[in-house]
Amino acid sequence: MKILICVLSAIMLLLSSCRESVVNKAVDKPEGKIALASWADAPRQRIEDWVHDVTDSSSRNFIPVSDRIAVFDNDGTLWPEQPVPSQIVFAIENLRAIAPAHPEFNKDPLLKSLIAGDLEPLKKAGMEGLVKVTAASHFGQSADTFNASVRNWVDTAIDPRFGKRYKDVTYLPMTELLTYLRDNGFKTFIVSGGGADFMRVWSEEAYGIPPYQVVGSYGALSYALKDGKPVITKQSGELFADDKQGKPVAIHRFIGKVPVFCGGNSDGDQAMMQYTHGSRYKSMNLIVHHTDSLREYKYDKDTHSGRLETALVEANEKNWLVVDMSKDWKKIFSFELP
Repeated sequence: MKILICVLSAIMLLLSSCRESVVNKAVDKPEGKIALASWADAPRQRIEDWVHDVTDSSSRNFIPVSDRIAVFDNDGTLWPEQPVPSQIVFAIENLRAIAPAHPEFNKDPLLKSLIAGDLEPLKKAGMEGLVKVTAASHFGQSADTFNASVRNWVDTAIDPRFGKRYKDVTYLPMTELLTYLRDNGFKTFIVSGGGADFMRVWSEEAYGIPPYQVVGSYGALSYALKDGKPVITKQSGELFADDKQGKPVAIHRFIGKVPVFCGGNSDGDQAMMQYTHGSRYKSMNLIVHHTDSLREYKYDKDTHSGRLETALVEANEKNWLVVDMSKDWKKIFSFELP
């Protein structure tokens, strides 16, 4: 009996030690499996070294699980934003879909041209035109109606360059990174200039990020009981743009903690990276630099969407990780041939 008690005690002690190791140490990779398989060795090692350091309870840089907040831009960081952000494609297609019920659209030259398939007036209208199209195609609908429109679009719309559904044209290295961080106790959030309602419909399916961890731009809403049923309706009105200085504000408002990891790709993410860099913990910033015109798109400062100039300068000054897409990603998309 004494021998049995000693054996049981040893087993309990071993189990307790294993549980403590899992809680306080970085999650070990399954034998033979590389967590960031699509990454080149240098950036992968840098990411892994940082994660191991900040998740090791014996390290002076240890970050408690409750403070392991990782934020990511979406357009250009988790999926492409060229030649135009995907939400603009959805907005135009949704505008055409609802046009029969809105004859007033034909009174506006810009909207009328888009309904007819002419994109040139929109290119000339710039940001003002984009806001008008988004407002016309999004507002005045119930949240359920809008969500259904987005769901139908992401399930059927095809990216003309890649021949895949937009929701499947996501960056494989970044989805690997999201999974790797979550496996090591991080909570992953999207903090994007895209519409929060638009992204929340499909973010969990595409990235494993649930709707309540998506922070984005948003407009006015109203609530009412219609035939005894609660209804949220998207309204025109003041728009909060979750971009540039708006991103740290949105993080403070909706997340409530300073991130320790930030992924972005443009000057629009620079303020969010500065905010992360100012964390009291050892933080990490990552910039996706679009350098691959063959497998994706090549651009930085000469673009209307995803301009990267001042953030790149600051990244070099502060030693943020700049990912050269052509060199640092073995594969960009899951469907890409080796």
